[in-house]
Amino acid sequence: MDIYGTIGPACADCKLLTEMFRMGMTGIRLNLSHTELADCQQWTDWIREAARAAGIIPQLLIDLQGPELRIGELEQTLELKEGKEVILKPLTANQIDERREDKGNQEISRSIIPVPEILLCSVSQGQQILLDDGKILLSVAQRSVSQICCRVQRGGLLTSRKSIALSNMEIKLPTLTESDHRNIREAKKHGITGVMLPFVRRAQDLQNLRQELEEAEVSELKIFAKIENLEGVENLGSLLPYADHIVIARGDLGNRMPLWELPVVQAKIAAMCQKAGKPFMVVTQMLASMEKNKVPTRAEVSDIFRAVLEGAASVMVTGETAAGSYPLEVIRYLCHTVQCAQAYLGQA
Repeated sequence: MDIYGTIGPACADCKLLTEMFRMGMTGIRLNLSHTELADCQQWTDWIREAARAAGIIPQLLIDLQGPELRIGELEQTLELKEGKEVILKPLTANQIDERREDKGNQEISRSIIPVPEILLCSVSQGQQILLDDGKILLSVAQRSVSQICCRVQRGGLLTSRKSIALSNMEIKLPTLTESDHRNIREAKKHGITGVMLPFVRRAQDLQNLRQELEEAEVSELKIFAKIENLEGVENLGSLLPYADHIVIARGDLGNRMPLWELPVVQAKIAAMCQKAGKPFMVVTQMLASMEKNKVPTRAEVSDIFRAVLEGAASVMVTGETAAGSYPLEVIRYLCHTVQCAQAYLGQA
């Protein structure tokens, strides 16, 4: 079974990565939602050096941007308080410069969140907007031709480039961004072994990605299809022939339904993959409490155990190793829990 971490500032150290591989980590994810692969040469060099020191050949996955909405760059972290108003607005480079120069109304400056222009024509009054994998919830109070006025229903701290999702609604976007095209063409020199495509909606998305891999002469890369919207769930049967792995990406998938329904959907996806003989991965918040705590919750280790029992071929942690305080401990708990589950299955 493959066990993946995610590289980020918290574990971007060759010695630490070596220990994580020695602990049992077999692969690592590089999230390209916030950066370009060409800018990550130091990280990919460390990953390969650490894997060699640990005596393994690592799986190295790049997670593309894909058809995903994200907020733009913020001047600083925004504290969004419940009941307050916030403005979502497409901002050009000139407008951003003007906003930075506006010293007379800092409160207005802080309340503006830059968003893709397509959002303006996609929402109406009452529409719920989820930010940062659903951690923050907004409700549209009013929309004009140039901005969206929202009220904060569930607050929190917001930083740049966090995800945007619309409750019970999908926006049609191209399969790949310009950044994705560039990153795929950089893959070979960085030792990439697989590509994760977010928000897969239909077979055509995977066919588009396969064609791009062939044109970039990296057709050997494995395709990991991330299921994180209802369209992907509904079309899963038709996606299976075009994916090497299915990823049950529970962050945004959980935004598309009441959370109590998510375990049922996970079980159904797992069963379909098992029946078709298609490997699948379970990811998101597997050890989320360990971003701040050295020991996980009982529910978290039970969640990992369940994923193995459902037949997962791999499990992955994300922010826990990329930005958390205890990346090595995260891998230790993840690996030991997987080993205990596998031992149990061997006895069953």
